[in-house]
Amino acid sequence: MNSGAAIYFDGATSARQDVTVALGPTSLRIDAADGRLLADWPYRDLESMSAPDNILRLGQRGSAVLARLEIRDPELAAAIDLRADTVDRTGHSERRGRTSVIAWSIAATVSLLLAAYFGVPAIAERLGPLVPQAIESKMGAAVDMQVRAMLDTRRAGAAFECGNAEIEKPGRAAFDKLTHRLAAAAALGMPLNAVVVRKPEPNAIALPGAYIYVFQGLIAKADNVDELAGVIAHEIGHIAHRDGTKSVLQTAGLSFLFGMLLGDFVGGGAVVVAARTVLQSSYSREVETDADAYGVALMSKAGGDPRALGAILTRIGGATEPGMKILMDHPETKARVARINALSPPRAGASLLNAAEWAALKRICG
Repeated sequence: MNSGAAIYFDGATSARQDVTVALGPTSLRIDAADGRLLADWPYRDLESMSAPDNILRLGQRGSAVLARLEIRDPELAAAIDLRADTVDRTGHSERRGRTSVIAWSIAATVSLLLAAYFGVPAIAERLGPLVPQAIESKMGAAVDMQVRAMLDTRRAGAAFECGNAEIEKPGRAAFDKLTHRLAAAAALGMPLNAVVVRKPEPNAIALPGAYIYVFQGLIAKADNVDELAGVIAHEIGHIAHRDGTKSVLQTAGLSFLFGMLLGDFVGGGAVVVAARTVLQSSYSREVETDADAYGVALMSKAGGDPRALGAILTRIGGATEPGMKILMDHPETKARVARINALSPPRAGASLLNAAEWAALKRICG
């Protein structure tokens, strides 16, 4: 419907005028009974005013004159409703807007999922090596505080760490000698913070900032110092490659990045998420292979037996990374050991520790 009858009030007087309303492409034209043009209101300026259900009462938004138009013809009212987004008696514009919001919300959600799946890992991979060591050290200290609290399930406090009791100090001295020798060969550029903790699993983990936790169960499983040193060298490989930092950035995401920028490493939940990431996630096959190769090269440089890492992996039935429970006959373990042996040159140099030092290290946890 393109035209119809209506009642017009000019806003200057209370006179009621019978008019004809003509609907143009962009505006609504109001003509008097004698054909004079009284008003021409663009649809975008129309404003719906309070009125009974059977009347569409319109005004012009922003007008200094309080003119109004009353339309009682339902077909004409519906035609105006379709043309003017600001008039929505039928709910058409509201439904259209709601549909638009839903569509944009779905698009935004899909975009976030794609960014999380593809973008964040790529950013973490590229950003990890660029994180300054001073910032990584602060990050590592914050993550270390959370990791220690999560590992120390019995709330032993200082007693959770081996080597502090008088009877354990010779073992701590031997452990420090071993890790210092490996750290010197690695030349990480930051001090290595390696400790032994009272956990029965044959495991070791590396955190950002050159923190390494060696579990008591790993020392118990090691037949000789080279096997223990091989696992520590593997973990140093993760530190050198910034694998822990990349993993934390990928999982903790933007909240941790903002924490890095603001220097806040202890507030919020990002550090907790980062600590859980280190404890629960496992590295990819490629990352593990690179850490194995680094460990072999480091053991050779330090004068240890590079094949010892493969020997202890075979005995404990898999990798030393948290979350990876691989049976001894699993082909991945065999493939890792084969690669380690293929990369390993003949051993050169004296033992990393003498027999007495190794015996003391075996008793580091009392």
